[in-house]
Amino acid sequence: MKKPLLALALATFASPAFAADAFKFDASHTYIGFAIDHLGFAKTLGEFLRFDGTLKLDREDLTRSSIEVTIDTASIDTDQPDFDEHLRSADFFHVAEHPAMTFRSTAVEDLGEGRLKVTGDLSLLGTTRPVVLDTRLNRVAMHPFRPSIEVAGFSATTTIDRTAFGMGKYAPAVGTQVEIRIEAEFNREVAAR
Repeated sequence: MKKPLLALALATFASPAFAADAFKFDASHTYIGFAIDHLGFAKTLGEFLRFDGTLKLDREDLTRSSIEVTIDTASIDTDQPDFDEHLRSADFFHVAEHPAMTFRSTAVEDLGEGRLKVTGDLSLLGTTRPVVLDTRLNRVAMHPFRPSIEVAGFSATTTIDRTAFGMGKYAPAVGTQVEIRIEAEFNREVAAR
């Protein structure tokens, strides 16, 4: 009788009270975009089309949630093919040597009413710097048309200094501050209800 009780006690001690649920990007409903000043005339807009990552969402305590994202730098798209090729060159993203950039969260602060401050390490061009994403958890709910899918939706913004990552070409004529906007949906399979 003692052994089963001891095993149960050890299992309870070893496991967190609430486990985070793992979600994957819904790429067709996710946008990872940027804006940067172009010579003071207007802002150039673009996005990355290929990315992957995992969200671990602890709905009982959002501060225990985490996210890891990998972005394919060659997938940059500004709707200008020649410019995109230049952005892929050693002048900017140098995709031949740095095919990906990554973001890994290190802390999540719950500001209430769905607002979060997500701090993490952004690695770009071989340099890693801390970045803070101002984030809103929009909704977590079952998909209305896909009964086995739960969806978590977020909006996030931040601004980074590209020169801090070694991307200084044409600065400061071309802006150094890059505004980043993310609209993301994450999915997870659940048992049919």
